[in-house]
Order: sequence, then C-alpha cells, then structure tokens
Amino acid sequence: MVDVGGKPVSRRVARAAARVRMAPETTARLDALPKGDALATARLAGIMAAKRTSDLIPLCHPLPLTHVEVELAVGDGFVDIETSASTTAQTGVEMEALVAASVAALTLYDMAKAIDKGMVVESVRLIEKSKEPV
Repeated sequence: MVDVGGKPVSRRVARAAARVRMAPETTARLDALPKGDALATARLAGIMAAKRTSDLIPLCHPLPLTHVEVELAVGDGFVDIETSASTTAQTGVEMEALVAASVAALTLYDMAKAIDKGMVVESVRLIEKSKEPV
C-alpha cells in the first residue's frame, strides 16, 4: 500500500456512475421480479459494497466512510446508477464510489437475468472527486 501517513486529513467526496441496458419490458418489472425488488436490493448492495471496497480491491486503503448514497433512475430500456461516497481521511474515495456503482449494476443484472438475457452493464465511470481542508 502507498503510505499516506504524511498527507493531511481532508474532506473527500467522489461520485461515480454506471448504466445497465435492458429490454423496456424488464425495466417495467424491476420492482416485482422473482427474486424481489431489484431496485431496493441494488441500492443496498451498492452501499454495502462501498463499505467493503478495501476487501475487494488489493492495496486499497480501508476508509472510515461518513456517507454513501446510491441513486437509481429507471428509463425506457435502461437504469442509470449514480453513487457518491464521502470521508474525512488522508486518501480519496473514488474507488468506493466506483465499487458501489459497479456492484449496484451487477446486482440489477443478477436479479433480472432470468427474464432478460440481453442486458449489458456499461459506462462505469468516475464523475468527479473533490477534497477540501478540514
């Protein structure tokens, strides 16, 4: 791991996003799939994943997260996912935001794969990151 011990503590925020393309019929059923409510489950999975990022990504520092948010917007044939993660620490939270978006997308895929074989997870990306002194 990189030594961040000499860096000042800062308030850090990162936002990430992902998209899951699927059939329009699938988006209409996301709240009542055989496995349950895919949107609620994906939101929870994304939050839980952000908290476990250092367990999933080698050499990633464990961070004391102060806030994680996962928002899902259903469109006609897609779900857009936007996440944010915050901490007061010596290193950034972009990996936590990206892992939250990725796992939320994969959860949607898992929950709907029985009814839609053509889903695609795409456009996982960092939207922004910031830091400010505390």
